[in-house]
Amino acid sequence: MIDLHMHSRYSDDGEYTPSELVEKCERAGVRLMSVTDHNCAKANEEAQRAAEERGIRYIPGIEIDCTYENINFHVLGYGIDYRDSGFEAVEKNVADQSAQASLERLEKTRASGFSRITEGDMLALSENSYWQRCWTGEMFAEVLLAMPEYAEHPLLKPYRPGGARSDNPYVNFYWDYYSQGKPCYAKTVYPTMEETLDTIHKGRGAAVLAHPGVNLKGRESLLEGIMGLGIDGIEAFSSYHSPEQAEKFYRAAKEHHVFATCGSDYHGKTKPSIVIGQHGCTVPEGEVEKALERMGL
Repeated sequence: MIDLHMHSRYSDDGEYTPSELVEKCERAGVRLMSVTDHNCAKANEEAQRAAEERGIRYIPGIEIDCTYENINFHVLGYGIDYRDSGFEAVEKNVADQSAQASLERLEKTRASGFSRITEGDMLALSENSYWQRCWTGEMFAEVLLAMPEYAEHPLLKPYRPGGARSDNPYVNFYWDYYSQGKPCYAKTVYPTMEETLDTIHKGRGAAVLAHPGVNLKGRESLLEGIMGLGIDGIEAFSSYHSPEQAEKFYRAAKEHHVFATCGSDYHGKTKPSIVIGQHGCTVPEGEVEKALERMGL
């Protein structure tokens, strides 16, 4: 089994340590893996060491937030030199903006009908996090859903057990209220996709467009322009893609002569319905591995 997209505690929305992820991959039968944290390459040293001890092939990775045509996208970097200064700069850019953006999210959350949530509530949740001053939409969901005074709040009902958005309640709350264009969105200035590709390539990595079925939804025409920037691959097989979407993006990868990858986007409690290895890959794993080898990964 292959899984090239998962997140550790070095992501602002990840739950487990890199070593714990490796242990989970071993139990799941994964033999080729990558930890791809949001805007941070810190997990790779620990993950690589733990994977080697268990006989799992490991590819260093990262997932970088970026923009194209004023729309937020994610680009995965594989085979990176995770000690390269470019990745430190990516992390610093996000960290420097996190505190102010988090406070803005808090104020917008309070204005949306949750006036009792406080900075102290958020700090209590994030005190053991690598990103202590970065409070994501998922974290706001976790705090609000646990507050007794909001047990019957109508805005939260879809995210409680049995609700329409209860399959992944935390991340669904993020998508509904904190993502780009939503009421509690706080802008973070991310690098352009061109700059991100340059960072990954200078860091000796290959750049892959992450879960395009999510970020390109309703904007599929942008794919041609993105491919012209020098993307090396497409994450065709993802827990977010239907079989039809996966086939479409797999064909797109073939048509543009780039490789296709597969990843679950496992986070732990943030996305409880997603398990390691859940990406629906329909092509032989040997084909994926050969494509990676051709890229020197």
